[in-house]
Amino acid sequence: MTHQKEETTLANATRFSLDLPSDTFTVTVAQGVDEGVSFFVERADPTRFLVGTSPACKLRLTDRKVSRRHLALESTGTFLQVTDLNSTNGTTVNGLRIASALLTGTETVVIGSTSLRVQASGSPPQPAAPSIARFGQLLGGSEAMRRLYPLCDRLAKSSVPILIEGETGTGKELLAESLHEHSRRKDRPFVVFDCSTVAPSLIESRLFGHEKGAFTGATQRRKGVFELAHGGTLFIDEIGELNAELQPRLLRAIERGEIARVGSETWIQVDVRVIAATRRDLDQAVQNGEFRDDLFFRLAVGRVELPPLRRRHGDIGLLAKHFWRALGNPDEPISADTLARFEQYDWPGNVRELLNTVARHCALGDLAAFQAPVYRADAQQDIEFVRAVLEMDLPLSEAKQELVHRFEPLYLARVLANNDGDVGRAAEAAGVARRYFNVLRARHRK
Repeated sequence: MTHQKEETTLANATRFSLDLPSDTFTVTVAQGVDEGVSFFVERADPTRFLVGTSPACKLRLTDRKVSRRHLALESTGTFLQVTDLNSTNGTTVNGLRIASALLTGTETVVIGSTSLRVQASGSPPQPAAPSIARFGQLLGGSEAMRRLYPLCDRLAKSSVPILIEGETGTGKELLAESLHEHSRRKDRPFVVFDCSTVAPSLIESRLFGHEKGAFTGATQRRKGVFELAHGGTLFIDEIGELNAELQPRLLRAIERGEIARVGSETWIQVDVRVIAATRRDLDQAVQNGEFRDDLFFRLAVGRVELPPLRRRHGDIGLLAKHFWRALGNPDEPISADTLARFEQYDWPGNVRELLNTVARHCALGDLAAFQAPVYRADAQQDIEFVRAVLEMDLPLSEAKQELVHRFEPLYLARVLANNDGDVGRAAEAAGVARRYFNVLRARHRK
């Protein structure tokens, strides 16, 4: 049991050296069928690079023991983070099997029969993160956000498709709109389509339009969002929810710039820049066969991952003050005590949850304290019940029941917070029927 706990700790957060890296990492195949292949990762570049056998990978290998998307590499500004993408044969760093690790440029990474050497090279220093604290409507002065702004500015000026990834409430739609506003298409339409809010049977019609009589209820011809966004930008939110049958049609629309309405055989040319967003792990969805590899590759030409609010050090206070002023309190500052409490909370609902909480404080004043989030002084308190159950010395079956009984309300509260209190979405995220989800909630209200 002790050995397993130590292995888990190593897998989740490992640093293999105290030496700081230079400004560029070199990743080289030191041993294996692709020996000699290499590529560079700049310390100032926040792009997430994939390694595997898929055409979507920056470092594409031919080793048959390597998964299609085996691991991801991403600069944190100081370290090179390596993350195993639930590969078949796993990833080891300096002999230790890991799930995620922070590298400094002195390590050997082994995947399949391939050995990768990671080195920090002495290339000319890259410019520091810019001092600006926003990109368009996206606000944030933290290092994690400021490192994204040059990439966003560059992507905005291009015409390539973009994939925005991030947890619920991190501001994906806001970023998409800001990219549009900084692009050459800014004076053209910006159209939003959310795959998670439309019934699966209607998504094809909403995307591509339909002819009169194409199906029951189609009483007139209707344009889809691709036609409505002609000349501008189409933002497709929650792209990971798009069913497999429609993914080839979406790929054709993006690659060839042509669509056909439901019930028609006539192809219509459209000029649309597509920006997609998801809270799902699309790398894993591709691995599981739930999302087309070629569609993912086409969407992820430009790729931006928005960090959760808990990783945006210094932004909680900045955003809270901004929302406070924007919601009609320009003269009366938000209290230092309230800001201090905000800083102690990890905001599972991210910026959206912070905005809603500030709005509640604006409306209710001191009364809002009764509805404030449950602030956590210590993350360990979430699992204190495990130790408490163990100390009860119950038989195994009874101990399991007790653990489940104590775990369920914590889980329900978190999945609801992650989905902004929407029971339907929370049930879907939990993988259970909405009715059963409500049964569980009712059980723990007693």
